[in-house]
Amino acid sequence: MQNRKKVLFNTVFLFTVFGLTLYGVFYGEDLGTMLETIESVDALWLIPGICLVVFFIWCESIIIWYMMRSFRIRLKKRICFLFSSVGFFFSCVTPSATGGQPMQIYYMKKEKIPIPVSTVILMIVTITYKLVLVVIGLGILLLGRDFLHRYLEGILPVFYLGLGLNIFCVSFMTILVFHPVFAEKILHAGRNLLERLRLIRHKKERIEKLQKSMEAYRETAAYLGAHKHVLAHVILVTFVQRIALFAVTGCVYAAFHLSGTSMWDVILLQAVISVSVDMLPLPGGMGISEKLFLIIFVPVFGSLTLSAMVLSRGLGYYSQLIISAVFTMVMQFRCRK
Repeated sequence: MQNRKKVLFNTVFLFTVFGLTLYGVFYGEDLGTMLETIESVDALWLIPGICLVVFFIWCESIIIWYMMRSFRIRLKKRICFLFSSVGFFFSCVTPSATGGQPMQIYYMKKEKIPIPVSTVILMIVTITYKLVLVVIGLGILLLGRDFLHRYLEGILPVFYLGLGLNIFCVSFMTILVFHPVFAEKILHAGRNLLERLRLIRHKKERIEKLQKSMEAYRETAAYLGAHKHVLAHVILVTFVQRIALFAVTGCVYAAFHLSGTSMWDVILLQAVISVSVDMLPLPGGMGISEKLFLIIFVPVFGSLTLSAMVLSRGLGYYSQLIISAVFTMVMQFRCRK
């Protein structure tokens, strides 16, 4: 019953945000002109964009496959691609991408993969996934002053907020992994404080859940201590993975046969959007991603910005949602079979 309520809430929330996004983006716009502009683009450039989305999903599957091998678990790469697709699909449709990893663990368990192993692997995937965003965001902040003033003047508070939240998240998860005893004391102290303030009730199940979570962090720390080279390889693949998805907007830029802006500037602008919205409690950053695009890409696309946003989000988010949904159904069919 609880799971059904959660699914219903997520579904209603997703469609509500989607509806508000459509209203906020297209209200008062000339949709006929926009559609004519989209129809006039060079569609051949959109094919590489879709390929980059598939490559983006495939990169995480390679990371999962590679780390499984370090646990001496032999899996076929296509099965790991299904795991990756499941993660991206449920991340796309749940607030703050919270649904992806629990569903991956569920399907990994169906493949006889121990939960402690899948938990450690997916935790490292999460840390490196956000770490790469932090590195890119800090690089722009520290080395790209001209870039900031040229494109980001209108959204700097949102960018700083997103970067700060990502830094906090990565730092907190790193403390949990490498200082689990200290982190456990902090979490128990926080729980006790909330119970004294009567914001939450004392529950034995909550304490047991916390203990299991801390055990997962201890296992992650032990794994990283013995496999430092694995972490370095995962970070490298994750960096390539992230850049591939950001480059989808570059394909849209090329589809309009525009010039005057370097491809790296286009990629970095898309990275800024990801840094800004990654930690916000919206499925796929829906709504805020479109709004930020319409603000910061005006110097790049000019009067074509709305059409470019539709194509960029259509490829980078909605095609990812559709592709991952198809392979999630394949995974479900495989489990039932």
